[in-house]
Amino acid sequence: MKKTILALAASATLLYSCGSSDENTTTMNPFFEAYNTPFEVPPFDKIKNEHFAPALREGIKQHQAEIDAIVNNDDAPTFENTIEAMEYAGELLGKVSRVFGNLNSANTNDELQAIAKEMAPELSAHSDNISLNEKLFERVKAVWGSKEELDLNAEQQMLLEKTYKSFVRNGANLDEADKAKLREINSKLSSLTLQFGQNLLAETNAYMLVIENEADLAGLPQALIDGAADDAKAAGHEGKWVFTLQNPSIMPFLQYAENRELRKQIWEAYKNRADQGNEYDNKAGLIETANLRRQKAQLLGYNTHADYVLEESMAKNAENVYNLLNQLWTPALAKAKVERDEMQALVKAEGHDFSIEPWDWRYYEEKLRQQKFDLDEQEIKPYFSLPKVQEGVFMVVKNLWGLTFEEIQDIPVYHPDAKAYEVKEADGSHVGVIYMDFHPRASKRGGAWMTSYRSQKTENGERKAPVISIVCNFSRPTANAPALLTFDEVTTFFHEFGHALHGLLSNVQYQSLAGTSVPRDFVELPSQIMENWATEPSVMKQYAFHYETGEVIPDDLIAKLTNSGTFGQGFGTTEYLAASLMDLDYHTQAQDISMDATAFEKASMAKIGLIDEIIPRYRSPYFQHIFAGGYSSGYYSYIWSGVLDTDAFQAFKETDLFNQEKAKAFRKEILERGGTDEPMNMYVNFRGAEPKIDALLKKRGLDQVAVERTK
Repeated sequence: MKKTILALAASATLLYSCGSSDENTTTMNPFFEAYNTPFEVPPFDKIKNEHFAPALREGIKQHQAEIDAIVNNDDAPTFENTIEAMEYAGELLGKVSRVFGNLNSANTNDELQAIAKEMAPELSAHSDNISLNEKLFERVKAVWGSKEELDLNAEQQMLLEKTYKSFVRNGANLDEADKAKLREINSKLSSLTLQFGQNLLAETNAYMLVIENEADLAGLPQALIDGAADDAKAAGHEGKWVFTLQNPSIMPFLQYAENRELRKQIWEAYKNRADQGNEYDNKAGLIETANLRRQKAQLLGYNTHADYVLEESMAKNAENVYNLLNQLWTPALAKAKVERDEMQALVKAEGHDFSIEPWDWRYYEEKLRQQKFDLDEQEIKPYFSLPKVQEGVFMVVKNLWGLTFEEIQDIPVYHPDAKAYEVKEADGSHVGVIYMDFHPRASKRGGAWMTSYRSQKTENGERKAPVISIVCNFSRPTANAPALLTFDEVTTFFHEFGHALHGLLSNVQYQSLAGTSVPRDFVELPSQIMENWATEPSVMKQYAFHYETGEVIPDDLIAKLTNSGTFGQGFGTTEYLAASLMDLDYHTQAQDISMDATAFEKASMAKIGLIDEIIPRYRSPYFQHIFAGGYSSGYYSYIWSGVLDTDAFQAFKETDLFNQEKAKAFRKEILERGGTDEPMNMYVNFRGAEPKIDALLKKRGLDQVAVERTK
């Protein structure tokens, strides 16, 4: 049974794979025929909204017929006629689901969102019809029970194990009454998580800060002003300036705007998204979601939702996660307090008598950066034009693995902003296709992510190449300059490309084990290790060129970047850890949460002593990762993988940044293997030992804080 099918009701991306029409005809529906496109990518130019419902319902129908055939097979259950048969079932449903899920995240509209709401219960019910099918489970159990007698290779053993565990973890052992309860919970959760994301997108799009007085632009970089003028013109406010809650707009505004009241105004709008008591308020829904998850976990025999989720992770349990986060929390918070006090002193030196507030933090942090390191981020951005950074990403990947990227001109795309590239091995053989979509728009949710339109698999003995996509929300080009990236956006590009490589280089037999089909706290290793190359001075000099003069980034500017590498890590680590700890607090409850989300969040942050000047990276009403994005009880995974990636990168630092032996081992043991082995086994096979936290503490500048704490 495909992992993508089993996860339809739980996964935000796949949950959005829905339709609305009751029409059953297959006439002129592009999903009902082979894709006659380059590399068999989806025919986006032919796909219309009205195609999804009939295609999804036909996909459900076909998938159920395939499952019925497996159940009604008179032959004794075998790996081939049961486990593999389920793996290969549901082809149409999976194909349609991926397209719609990705469109609903990257290029949605009101009609698609309505379709998603309508179809969510049907998809949830279909998933339950399979995972709760008693006769089907009996066949799976029969194969599982005879596994020692079967001559299975390692990947087949893993597929069998994951299939069996999936049934158990999805309620196959429950009695009929509890199965009915589980169905009801799953249906409610599918609708709640969908609504959460739709509410957040609506709230983000609803706000605009319209500036009419040019004096209110004081302090802002010219590129940001130009972009705001373009946004104003597009919004019907020509001659004015518009700032939005999209990161490329609000974050530099908070960083540079001298007008403190305007900083407060836009920050308050950002902080209060989906928390305004209107139709898009997420507070009640997220509490219901957390409580339903707890009820589901207990129905399945676990004490809490976190126990259920973490059982299949590298961390194994909440205690181990809390231990890691708390180990980092004390030095991170201590460093954040030092940063706050330094900024407060700067406020006083300027002759002001106010206390630092959250809307002041980025503004005074930037001033402090300039004061301490003579570094202004506006000095850096001209060297990081998007085209040159993209060349840098391609260069790093080519030097490590010999891969090349060639833009495909005559190919369907889902939006004009999206570009497609063919990925080839050094010998010219085809690896896969990658779409890249970089800039924010009202039809795209916030953040950055990697996804797939087709995961890799082996078909008739031949590798079926994947179709991968990375979607970001980077600064747009203006009339006067190409898209100039912040250094954070540069590392985000490398990060998402690491995810893409995990999907592109997958080389497994079964699609459900391909690429990123690994535990949440391991999936960030391939992405985060790529960030390390982005920050290496010798690498930077190969892609950082001034967009006007062509001058390579000067050594003194690189030195400033390097010297300031741990600057602001108190804030960055603290706001991240606060969100991670809040995620665990929501999902380690053994009883229903009776207080509202505001009170719960306040209590969670008070428990760890978060200072008033910092809020969690994501407040509860817009914490999409955990309430609509599949990261519940798993937001900690970025820091867990941070331990892995800093340790893993040392293998290159100790030898050569483009050490071919190490690159080959990383590809063979991690990037190619997907979920075919236990993550720690794969890591140790690459590195030779389990990782330690020391490298991460040093990278974030928290090692000395930790030392001081122990004196």
